[in-house]
Amino acid sequence: MRKWFVVAILGAAQFVMVLDGTVMNVSISTVVEDLDTTVAAMQTAITFYTLTMAAFMLLGAKLGDVWGRRRAFVIGSIIYAIGSGSTALAPDFQVLFLGWSVIEGLGAVLVIPSIAALVADNYQGKDRITGFAVIGAVSGGAVAAGPLIGGFVTTYLSWRYVFAAEVVIMAAVVLTARFVTDGTPRQSIRIDVLSVLLSAAGLVFVVSGMLQSKTWGWVRPLVSPEINGVAIQPLGISMTAWFIALGAVLLYLFVRRQAALVARGRPPLVHVSLFSIERLRSGLSVLGAQYTITAGLFFMVPVYLQMTLGLDALETGIRIFPLSVSLVLFSIVGTRLSALWSARKIVRVAQWILVASSIVLLSAVEPQLNTVPFGFGMFFAGAALGLLASQLGNVNMSSVSEQQTSEVGGLQGVSQNLGSSLGTALIGSVLIAALSASFMSGVTSSDLPQAVQDQVVEQSQGGIEIVPASSVAQIAADAGLSTSDGEKLTAIYTDSQLSSLRTAFFALIAIAVAALMLSRGIPNDAPVRTPGKRGRRPQKGTTAS
Repeated sequence: MRKWFVVAILGAAQFVMVLDGTVMNVSISTVVEDLDTTVAAMQTAITFYTLTMAAFMLLGAKLGDVWGRRRAFVIGSIIYAIGSGSTALAPDFQVLFLGWSVIEGLGAVLVIPSIAALVADNYQGKDRITGFAVIGAVSGGAVAAGPLIGGFVTTYLSWRYVFAAEVVIMAAVVLTARFVTDGTPRQSIRIDVLSVLLSAAGLVFVVSGMLQSKTWGWVRPLVSPEINGVAIQPLGISMTAWFIALGAVLLYLFVRRQAALVARGRPPLVHVSLFSIERLRSGLSVLGAQYTITAGLFFMVPVYLQMTLGLDALETGIRIFPLSVSLVLFSIVGTRLSALWSARKIVRVAQWILVASSIVLLSAVEPQLNTVPFGFGMFFAGAALGLLASQLGNVNMSSVSEQQTSEVGGLQGVSQNLGSSLGTALIGSVLIAALSASFMSGVTSSDLPQAVQDQVVEQSQGGIEIVPASSVAQIAADAGLSTSDGEKLTAIYTDSQLSSLRTAFFALIAIAVAALMLSRGIPNDAPVRTPGKRGRRPQKGTTAS
């Protein structure tokens, strides 16, 4: 058992990394109340937690090469613990954002790339395979247990205790890290700062633009940011479009910069020539889409359960548990299926299941979200995501030589976290924008007195906040409306929340359908059983385009 002590240390860090995001999702309403903030602000915090990792993951992988993987792992763990401690003690949203979204994210970009490399350094042969399997199982366990752990602790203690416990776990990881062997020689690499700035700024502008689309509008300005009272909307175009365009330009310049560095014989932040490998390009694209859908589901469903139905964090965790457990279960099933089906067949089947389950979820949307069809929809959505998870890592890693796996691992981290950022930013913004549009339409078409309609429209010009449906009547009373008008507003708002949830599910269907076009490059090698042996080998010459 002593030889598995190292994987236990690395697994503890991996568990914390995966657990962290799920806790905040099931605790949204409680954190909003405790810190006197809004759901839109929490959407920003959740988005930037994964965006920080996406923006700096390639840098984190390079720093691991320069400093040594164990040193990077320890430094990242210390930074992560500082961020968790700040989050646990956060007196307001600003401190939570700094501690969780920024500091923890920066710690994670050092920890996550180091874990896989350190497993490879400390184990050989079958033990290495077992080590990677343990890390994968820990990740799956955190996905399944995270909503329940976070929900239980938030409901009966406080969400702060989860982050305090993370400090303790990461402290134990740091103290025991000396038992982890770092057998990879350090590299003398000059990291190009301009590349880091271009890639990080490009991703931040793209995702921030999508995040603000609910307020600014996509192309036609709705509400524009102001400087000295002057609305900023160049050429009459929303800042959302300008942010996304600027981000795209910066990412283009990043790609050009990498090519220029290679031409000069300098090490790039990433070899962009890797994107010419079709199976890798396809695998990373589908991986990003998978995480976009996962993050979207884990944001919009808990928001509705808590802010409309008034469920607590534990009840929310239980409601989304079918998705979590099926994701883990079918990641194992997918691994078994790989002995019978090609990776592309498994991915395509998973994608079609995801489209079908999203349609089922849309059709099953009703006020309480507790019907059998909705439960089946969540379960099979998780099954599809689990099947995808079982294939894409191997597809990506097997696309390159062993010397390039570290770089591809960094690209996978970028795809996963960028997908999560886009899922929360895009689906969350669709949800909030649809709520505003539906609520305003419901108010103006209602039989409320014209004076009340005008008052609501005027106070809602800057957008509608997601608040508990049960609180609308009191908000209306505070605004001087009568009890009957307050009841009508509550009914309109509740219907609007349900309508916005349907719109968000439709957006998920669109993403799932679009992802089908991204999987063409997934290898279609047919598995062939070797007589007398277990396992599979690829059938040569069967890869279809």
